[in-house]
Amino acid sequence: MRSGRAFAIAVSCLLAIGSAVQAAEPRHGGIFRIYHRDSPGSASIHEGATYSVNVPFMPVFNNLVIYKQDVAQNSLESIVPELAESWAWSGDKKTLTFKLRQGVKWHDGKPFTSADVKCTFDMLMGKSAQKFRQNPRKAWYDQVADVTTHGDYEASFVLKRPQPSLLALLGSGYSPIYPCHVSPAEMRTHPIGTGPFKFVEFKANESIKLTRNPDYWKKGLPYLDGIEFTIIPNRSTAILAFIAGKFDMTFPTEVTVPLLKDIKTQAPNAICVVAPLNVSTNIIVNSSSPPFDNIDVRRALALTLDRKAFISILFEGQADIGGTMEPAPAGLWAMPKEMLESIPGYGSDVAANREEAKKLMQKAGYGPNKHLQVKVSTRNIPIYRDPAVILIDQLKSIYIDAELDVVDTAQWFPKVARKDYALGLNLTGNAVDDPDQSFYENYSCGSERNYTNYCNKDIEKLFDVQSQEADVEKRKKLVWEIDKKLQEDVARPIIFHGRGGTCWQPYVKGITVMVNSSYNGYRYEDVWLDK
Repeated sequence: MRSGRAFAIAVSCLLAIGSAVQAAEPRHGGIFRIYHRDSPGSASIHEGATYSVNVPFMPVFNNLVIYKQDVAQNSLESIVPELAESWAWSGDKKTLTFKLRQGVKWHDGKPFTSADVKCTFDMLMGKSAQKFRQNPRKAWYDQVADVTTHGDYEASFVLKRPQPSLLALLGSGYSPIYPCHVSPAEMRTHPIGTGPFKFVEFKANESIKLTRNPDYWKKGLPYLDGIEFTIIPNRSTAILAFIAGKFDMTFPTEVTVPLLKDIKTQAPNAICVVAPLNVSTNIIVNSSSPPFDNIDVRRALALTLDRKAFISILFEGQADIGGTMEPAPAGLWAMPKEMLESIPGYGSDVAANREEAKKLMQKAGYGPNKHLQVKVSTRNIPIYRDPAVILIDQLKSIYIDAELDVVDTAQWFPKVARKDYALGLNLTGNAVDDPDQSFYENYSCGSERNYTNYCNKDIEKLFDVQSQEADVEKRKKLVWEIDKKLQEDVARPIIFHGRGGTCWQPYVKGITVMVNSSYNGYRYEDVWLDK
């Protein structure tokens, strides 16, 4: 695992990059060219459950608040106003009121008002006549009783009980404000926002194009004339095109550690940064159907994992072992190392773990003469397929013969949300480094993103206890205990937390790479081309 000192150096380098950019004089103009790893299911961020939607469409929108883009590590202290000019908590910490920015216009010319804030969150809470086709983050707002407006430029979130993390959730790139006058169906195909770039077109499996918003409320921004994403699912083809100068930047965080060597050899002037992603690679099991309704089979899965082998093969050692929360030092809520290693399957003796796993499988009726036949479903992009192949190989050691079942991005999240799978290799991207986001979204009993049907009401009560705790150090200890229990329950066995590389050409200025959130609301409004 990366040492604290190495991590600090990495963050310092990122901040130094940002400082160097500020020292130069930004220029206006140019089309920013990025390749995209696959074709998103739609253009609607609120209905999406993948970074593939966020990366191209975040520049179309704004949030009420956002994480400061030149601060590499997100925290509550780095949240700044965006469509809100300011915010204030009530004395009982149950009402969060935002004073809204005046004079902001939607891309179609209509004014932004408090009604848009209320409409957005009423839809997210399932309280409006118009419905999202998918609503993966509905669980974020279970504690919001109502969103009220006070004139056109003030909106309040009225909570059922204190929830200090609400501001963190609102700062995520998954929390844009939608226009009241545009239907969810229209937002899937032609999104209207208030952001620095306006939507032009989305050709499935081909390209996504955005153009500069000349009426952006941040005067003088953006610097770019537009952004073009070319969809290239083949990773090697995309990298070669970047090396050849056809693209200004790679798809963010998608360059593997081995491929970075190729880039630095063939394009030595390219600037590349490897950072923790706040994305866990994990096993999802349909615990409501045989054979994975049997806790012994699920525990055997967790015990058979050789996590270091995954990290060695896929990352040349540059990834991290952890629980649900992102590992330290990038993650602010990570379990202490000694607590993590006390969890079954996390110890270093893989052979002993697998012997125990075999006994559990035999108890469930499997063995040398009766193997479990199963399909491992996964999304059809390399960062999913590659670890799925390793998982299939490791499962052989405990009498499981698995077959790879690849699913296109547009079908993947609907498929797992309706529990149409038995065993899956999944990547869980966390929108912010906060326990409320991770616990409620992925593990609460009724959440759309609870793909495994895990439901433990006693643990869910603890979710609420930690969520209300204002003392950060006390909250951390509660979070560690919950995280430990989730691993012991085999709710969603975490294999590793990945790191990914992002590369850009030397003439690209203004890029910041976040170290603990892949979904931080990055909008490219400060990016410019020095050529």
